[in-house]
Amino acid sequence: MPARSPLSSPLAPVLARLRTASPYAVDAAVAALVLFAVSLQWLFPDEGDDPLSWRGWLLGAATAVPLVWRRAAPFATACAVSVATPAQAVHHAPPPDLMYGGFVVLYTLAALARPWQRRVMLAGWLIGVAATISHKEDAEPFEYAFQLLSIGCAYALGSLTRTQRAYTAELEDRARRLERERAADTARATAQERARIARDMHDILAHAVSLMVVQAEAGPVVVRSDPARAEAAFDAIATAGRDAMTQLRRILGVLKEEEREPGPRRLPQPGLTALPGLVHGVGESAGLRVELRTTGEPGALPADTEVAAYRIVQEALTNTVKHAYASCAVVGLDWAEDGVTLTVTDDGRGPAAPGDGTGGGGHGLIGIRERAAACGGEAVTGGGPDGGFRVVVRLPVAAVRRTALG
Repeated sequence: MPARSPLSSPLAPVLARLRTASPYAVDAAVAALVLFAVSLQWLFPDEGDDPLSWRGWLLGAATAVPLVWRRAAPFATACAVSVATPAQAVHHAPPPDLMYGGFVVLYTLAALARPWQRRVMLAGWLIGVAATISHKEDAEPFEYAFQLLSIGCAYALGSLTRTQRAYTAELEDRARRLERERAADTARATAQERARIARDMHDILAHAVSLMVVQAEAGPVVVRSDPARAEAAFDAIATAGRDAMTQLRRILGVLKEEEREPGPRRLPQPGLTALPGLVHGVGESAGLRVELRTTGEPGALPADTEVAAYRIVQEALTNTVKHAYASCAVVGLDWAEDGVTLTVTDDGRGPAAPGDGTGGGGHGLIGIRERAAACGGEAVTGGGPDGGFRVVVRLPVAAVRRTALG
């Protein structure tokens, strides 16, 4: 533990109590302390000093009592003390050795008053004190320096207090802004993560269910005429279901706290290396001829971009199985220096008409566009050059992605 200052422990409760106390109570205590200080010289006069008079005591009180309102009306308080202090000095009953009330109001003005009030009062006190001392009998040069320096110190202390308060207020405001920004970033990250998980779950379930529906429809047709084919269909249904469950557990595992505990690590999300297996599985399960073509020199993509590429191809093939009534599909990977272009083309019936219920404008294509945009890329969907339907997605490499996302 860090060492504490010997004064910090006993003073901390006192300072905390002063900060929470009523301003009028604190200022009344300050006024009483000043009145006591200016009265000491009269109650215990030095030899040769003028005796205490009631006029002198009233003038001394006039330099202390207004301090009760020093924070409520700093300039008016300073004006009252500024009149009483030279009057007390000129009255010689006896004059004060130190201008206790003047120091307090100068400190208060420097800390709380407006700029023009601070400047006017500082100049007035400097001139007034110099003029008052000049009327004093046997005034020594050091008295000028002492009194003027005391005024300057009181004003400088108030200015430092004002600067410290402004600095503290700025720090507190900055902390509040950072807290709001952190909360906004957390909410934005949470929303993005929810959207990502929703897209992944949609792609996994839509893909698996589509393959299961195709096999389930084909199974009863061949169950009597071709038992081996019917058995293969049921095996494909089971395989698709198991694969979907595995991927769902992999995705939902990131939401569980036990993921941080020691134990077997979950398999990573599928990337481009899993595309051949995806293409083969769709072809085997859906009875669709699917071909994977790769051109160019494969490069390295960020991990989340590889996952997005796999999910995009998965969703595009799911749409082909569900809606296109196609006999074949081609998945193309065209590598370039700045990224990779994914193309999924089928020979089906082409883009769906609006409102025909075939899903041409459903969540799948929206998810493809969202995935591409999240990686700094873009997606274009529509009819193919020779009919059918085509999905074209361009995904950048890491350097280009950073530029695209800013």
